[in-house]
Amino acid sequence: MVLFSIVGDIFRDREMSGGLRAVWIVCLIFFPFITALIYLIVRGRGMTERAVAQAERNKAAADDYIRSVAGSPADEIARAKALLDAGTISPAEYEALKAKALA
Repeated sequence: MVLFSIVGDIFRDREMSGGLRAVWIVCLIFFPFITALIYLIVRGRGMTERAVAQAERNKAAADDYIRSVAGSPADEIARAKALLDAGTISPAEYEALKAKALA
């Protein structure tokens, strides 16, 4: 698991050059335990910061998506009113939808 986390971090780090990435990968292949230990000591703090930043970006993207899909209670009430005006639903159903949107 640690090796996969390190490889993911190597490719997530935008400040690291391609040559340095290649060196880390080659060292991980030939000397996995010592390289992993050195990587965690040398770059562990940055690894944590990048993981936290990625988690925050993922959460923000998920929150934005949820807000865009959920709609507001006013939108739901307006749709229910349009259905009531069209005669698709009864006044009792409209009141039930309205109460659900406000809950």
